[in-house]
Amino acid sequence: MPRLPTLLSIALIALAGCSAQETPRKAEPVQAQAGYTDLGGLRVHYNLLPTLAMNDAVARSYGVQRQADRALLVVALRQLRDGDELPGDGTVLASATDLSGKRQQVALRAVRTGDYTDLIGELDAHARDQLRIDLQVSSASGAGNVRFQRNF
Repeated sequence: MPRLPTLLSIALIALAGCSAQETPRKAEPVQAQAGYTDLGGLRVHYNLLPTLAMNDAVARSYGVQRQADRALLVVALRQLRDGDELPGDGTVLASATDLSGKRQQVALRAVRTGDYTDLIGELDAHARDQLRIDLQVSSASGAGNVRFQRNF
């Protein structure tokens, strides 16, 4: 019987050594990074972020409710001319696929921001998930597919 306490003590010491003396820290979410792709004379800006990452004023201006397990896809089409980005137009079809293979179509709607029109859409995005976004872009300035992924 005295052997059991000794074995338990050794096991506890071994487990304590696994932490490398580091105290647990609160997880901090990483902000999604915006990106862009050039398709001929068209620049496609894109971003996917949790709706809770938006402040109230931005959410109201987009007409979006901030909710857990929801994300906002933002796509902006810009025409490239002499190194400048000018308002662009075209059509974008968007879909998202999660790690389990579940695919969801993302309905995009136009939102005016000054002289520009951006396309936004809401979709399901759960904690610790990874979403792969597929955009099919068509415009007189350029066309093609854009793919990117974000972790939540």
